[in-house]
Amino acid sequence: MSVPASAPETPIESKAELVQYLEQGGKPDPADWRIGVEHEKFGFNLDDFRPLPYEGPQGIRAVLEGLQRFGWEPVLEGETLIGLRLDGQSISLEPGGQLELSGAPLETLHQTCHELNLHLAQVKLIGQELGVGFVGLGFHPKARREDIPWMPKGRYKIMRDYMPKRGGLGLDMMLRTCTVQVNLDFGDEADMVKKFRVSLALQPLATALFANSPFTEGRPNGFLSYRSHIWTDTDPDRSGMVPFVFEPGFGFERYVDYALDVPMYFVYREGRYIDASGQSFRDFMQGRLPALPGERATMRDWADHLTTLFPEVRLKRYLEMRGADGGPWWRLCALPALFVGLLYDKDALDAAWDLVRDWTAEERQSLRDNVPRMALATPFRGRTLREVGAQVLGIAGEGLRRRNRLSPSGENEGHFLDSLRGMVAAGRTPAEDLLERFNGKWEGHIERAFKELAY
Repeated sequence: MSVPASAPETPIESKAELVQYLEQGGKPDPADWRIGVEHEKFGFNLDDFRPLPYEGPQGIRAVLEGLQRFGWEPVLEGETLIGLRLDGQSISLEPGGQLELSGAPLETLHQTCHELNLHLAQVKLIGQELGVGFVGLGFHPKARREDIPWMPKGRYKIMRDYMPKRGGLGLDMMLRTCTVQVNLDFGDEADMVKKFRVSLALQPLATALFANSPFTEGRPNGFLSYRSHIWTDTDPDRSGMVPFVFEPGFGFERYVDYALDVPMYFVYREGRYIDASGQSFRDFMQGRLPALPGERATMRDWADHLTTLFPEVRLKRYLEMRGADGGPWWRLCALPALFVGLLYDKDALDAAWDLVRDWTAEERQSLRDNVPRMALATPFRGRTLREVGAQVLGIAGEGLRRRNRLSPSGENEGHFLDSLRGMVAAGRTPAEDLLERFNGKWEGHIERAFKELAY
């Protein structure tokens, strides 16, 4: 999400307050645990498949204005419309005009999938009126970096200038990638640690299952998840597999230390973003930030800073699973199903931890390094990730069965895993299906992707 955080604006007195901020996210009663799904999608002109600008009759602003008929309220940066809010949900703009839905925290997968479907139906209706469409893929299949208009948000100007200093593909991450992620709760510190470790170890599997970005500028790029590869050359300070999560003693304080060591991007003051790129939040807490001399950091600044960290799993006041490519609506429902099944049932969480607890840091990193190209075929301990996936889906399915959250028609949540079960059974990722179409009935014309895959 790319909107300013909401938190107290009194100066931070000590690191202990930062630790407490994370700790206060704990929900001891599992009945209070919720599911939040975020997903991004590329907009395009129906006539020529060009990315959408911000302004104009077929621009992103026009889409946001059109959606307000459904009750969405505008979010402004100065006088610029940058997003929408409604009933705990938000719609925001990513740097290249990717439209993101950040869903409300909901109780069941049935509710989250309904929310997603309603949103996509609204977007499709407005898009048809404007002559634009939206598609779910992990990486833009056609546009060059220079073809994509930048959105008019202050934080993106700062990131745009800073990213090339830290990696060669950071601007591609900003402009040409789309993801789906699920945000889940924890009970207390011990529960957070266990869930963080399980979900982090299994992010390469999620990347493989949702691999959906095999094209760059109209041609196959040699990857199945190019979006995942992009993150390996974006910014090593703030991305990756954060191996310290598996070290003895890991908890809220250790994550705070990590976050304090990540250089800042910006400070948000009075409706504008102030460039603090490369500067230290520790200095900010002491009133020594060069960008704002004498001014001390507030908890809202801390909450904003946490949003600028991009590890494979991110801790805020909940855990965010960040390893999956964007895709069609039915797989948008499958990602939360996978992790809810694994993390929201005690027996499933125990079984998943038993599976991954002896994986070494080197093995976890090897999976992360190989999955963007090999996906389910990635070798692991004498077998493939496909076989690991079958085992993990079995654990998740049992977890959802024991959760026993039924739809109004009496259906269990487990059916949301069906698309993943089918992929594992076939040993084929979505990306491999797309490559087969490209080399077959599409006859090498990438435009067919927009026609066939649009929401």
